[in-house]
Order: sequence, then C-alpha cells, then structure tokens
Amino acid sequence: MASLTLTGLLKEVAGKFPSRRAISVSDKFNISHARLRELIERAASRLLAAGVKPGDVVALTFPNTVEFVIMFLAVIRVRATAAPLNSAYTFDEFEFYLSDSESKIIITLKEGNKPAEAAASKLNIPHITATLSDANSELTLSSTQPQSKPDSVSKIINDQSDVVLFLHTSGTTSRPKGVPLTQHNLYSSVQNIKSVYKLTESDSTVIVLPLFHVHGLLAGLLSSLGAGGSVALPAAGRFSASTFWSDMKKYNATWYTAVPTIHQIILDRHLSIGETDYPKLRFIRSCSASLAPAILARLEEAFGAPVLEAYAMTEASHLMASNPLPEDNPHKPGSVGKPVGQEMAILDENGVQQEANINGEVCIRGPNVTKGYKNNPEANKSAFQFGWFHTGDIGFFDSDGYLHLVGRIKELINRGGEKISPIEVDAILLSHPDIAQAVAFGVPDEKYGEEINCAVIPREGSNINEAEVSIFCKKNLAAFKVPKRIFITNSLPKTATGKIQRRIVAEHFLAQISTAKVPKFGA
Repeated sequence: MASLTLTGLLKEVAGKFPSRRAISVSDKFNISHARLRELIERAASRLLAAGVKPGDVVALTFPNTVEFVIMFLAVIRVRATAAPLNSAYTFDEFEFYLSDSESKIIITLKEGNKPAEAAASKLNIPHITATLSDANSELTLSSTQPQSKPDSVSKIINDQSDVVLFLHTSGTTSRPKGVPLTQHNLYSSVQNIKSVYKLTESDSTVIVLPLFHVHGLLAGLLSSLGAGGSVALPAAGRFSASTFWSDMKKYNATWYTAVPTIHQIILDRHLSIGETDYPKLRFIRSCSASLAPAILARLEEAFGAPVLEAYAMTEASHLMASNPLPEDNPHKPGSVGKPVGQEMAILDENGVQQEANINGEVCIRGPNVTKGYKNNPEANKSAFQFGWFHTGDIGFFDSDGYLHLVGRIKELINRGGEKISPIEVDAILLSHPDIAQAVAFGVPDEKYGEEINCAVIPREGSNINEAEVSIFCKKNLAAFKVPKRIFITNSLPKTATGKIQRRIVAEHFLAQISTAKVPKFGA
C-alpha cells in the first residue's frame, strides 16, 4: 500500500510514468517525472547541507518557475515546512509573514527580491538563491556546501502527520491566520481533485495562477503531477493573456483552472481578437470567487467546453465542492456543486443541520481539513465547533444536493480571488499621521467581483487628500490591496460601543459614488 503522503504519491508516479512529461517551461525545456524526482532528491540533499532540519519553516518567494516547484517539493522531502510568499509583498508584509511563520531560511531566484531580503536581514534569516539553467543541469543553491552524503535523503521517511505547507488566510481579525497543512492533508486534497475531474497521465494544463496560492498550487500543479499528468509554466513566470492559448495548444492542454478575473480576461481577448483555433478541452474550472452565470455561459460558448465552478479554501487544502463533469451529472450554473471527498453540512448557530433550501453556515470535516490555526486559540475556538470546521460562508443545499453560496459572514473583500482583510488595510491607513479614522470596504466590481474602497477622516488641521492617501497605500500595501477609491469625510457611523459600521459605510458611499460631493452621514 502506498504511503498516504504527497511525497509517496509523487514517488509512485515517477516509477509508473518515468518518461512522461511532468513540467515544461514555455519555449525553454521539458522535465520528465523521473527527472523531476532526481532534481527534487538532489535539491533536498543541498537543503540538508544548508542546515535545514525536519520541522523548520522555509520561506519561498518566487514567480511561477521550475525552481519554485523543485524547491517546494524538496523542502517537503526533508520533512520541513514550505511557506510560499507573494513576491509582490512590501517590506512590512514580508517582515510580518516571515516572523509569524517563524521561517528559518528564505529562498529566492538568483535575481533576488529586495523587500524580502531586507525583511529577512532585519530578522536575521539567512537568504539563499536557487537556479536551474536547463533540464539537464543541476539545481544550484547559493551559500551551501553540497557535502551531504548521497544516501542522506534516502534515509528520510516522510510521515503523513508532517506539517509541510504553511499559508496565511486573512480573516476579520487584525492579523492574518496561519494555516498549517500536513502531508496527509495535501495527499487527500490531490486525490479529491483527481477523482472529481478524472485527471490521468493523459491530462495537461497551463498554470495561470500564482503558486503561492492554494488554488494554483493544489488544483493546478500538485494534482496534475499526482495524476502523472503535466503542467506548463509560462516563460515570464506569470499569466499572460497574449501567450495563453499558444501555450495551451503547444502543450496539448486538456483543461485549465482559474479565478473569474482570469476567465474574464481570456474571454475579453477572445471577443476582441476573434481567434477560433482553440484546443479541444475536457473542461474549464473556475474557483476562488463567484463566477457570474452569464460569464460561465459565454466561456462555454466561446471555447466549447463545460465550465465547472468549484468551492474551496486554504483551511481545506483547497477543494471542498465542485460541479461534476457532464458525463457524471449535470453542472448547475450558480451552484458550486457537490461536496468532494469530505463531509459537508449546513448548520444553524446551535449546530443543528438544516434541511434542503434552508440557509445556514457551510461546515466541513475530513482528512483534507487543517487541524487548526497556528498559535491562535481564539480563532480555533470559533472555527471548530460541534465537531465541524466552520467556513464563515452562508449557503444551502438544493434538493439535488448542490451547494449554493449566499454570502459571507466574514468581512473579507474578495478581489478576483485575492481574499483581503479590510482590517489589515484599516491598520495601514491609520498608521498615517494625518488620518484620524479609517475604514476599508468592498464594493461590487465587474472585472474583479469586488474592489476595495475606503473612507478616511483627516486629523484636525490636516489637508490630506485622496492622492496622498493613495500614494501612502501604494508604498505600504501590495498592489492588490490598495483601495481603488478613497473618500474623505468628516463622520463615520458607529455602533454604541464605538465600532465603525463597515457595511453601512459601504452602502452609503456606493449610493453616493456618482455625486461629486460626499455628504455627512444622516445628512
């Protein structure tokens, strides 16, 4: 019986499909499953030589490159924990995430990342680089002495309880929550994804989502590799609408997964350029944010493939529910499908399961679900109740067992699949010396689903304007967290306890968005 670990699964795949393509770097080179395993084992050996020990957290800050894939799997191989970080973070954000994850080392490409390196230096975290020039070369790590014995890695036995992935998910609290995921969590999720989409060694995809996100990492990369299939990484290390279809055709892609924003970009390009030569896809997958039924219909019409909407979150190692392939059951636009590989229930506030078509909180339990947030007993107490993990989302099952999401309990802003805590944005705004009060909130947006706006009250005597606030945000927040519109006001509605009423603020400014002058609340 195979080990119930991701590492064991990938070893099994390399033995079963050694010569099949595993990874392609667009217009550069291909790597087989057997060769990928060799590169991972040797990189793991170099990590040991660099002093990485089981349980150590290794931060990885890369675009979508083959170096990231090899280093991620090598970190896991030596029983350490990989903590992928968005390379677009600012210095302050890197400092927080590196500190909160308790990273022992940070690895980047040879070109480096100045904000990441500066934050690591301040925290006395060693920085090394990884480089792979071509498929036949060895991956080299800077500042390490490759003196480890050839059999040192082979003696390491991976355990299903090893914590191998550490990600942050923003909540409504003032700090993002750390989510530890184990070998068995990832193995279970990969098997769930393979099962519902019937992924095999014949499948191929192009990675369009960042691999520091659970969506791209689990659904795009690891599930493909775990099925013996293949992935292509864009030459630029990130999604490009101009090269997407040429890559899809070149690598005989059978499917792809993306957030609604990417689907919209792909669709807009199709409508403006009018290409007709598309590969025959088994399916297109959409996840991480709500996909409008009208967009779903246009995608299916344009590309001649079923569009399957799914529901996922970091705490579940990604997949929780999905619409099925057409040959199995009909997919329902507007629904996120049926539970996959785990139990799911709609509970009321007392933990009582609700009948069909009755709203409640979506709750899950299963082998893919995290055991709890890191060092956050308060979050764990509220998230794990009545024997279930509580997602914070409101939904219902219809009479056919399909899940429909109604809204979020949490105050997250979901910008094109990027989950942003408004409180995190509040904190940055309030750190400006000329801002007395601030509140960030989400507003509907055609392109991203939701966009960030904010309202600020200047300190007395200050003449701060929207442009100055925007410049400040751009310096202190990753680009996707910067408010699109900023409203300067002199009052904000509050509860009796003095808490700003975020929802009422959002409704007010949305109603006033077309007026030049923003009136007072209650005026």
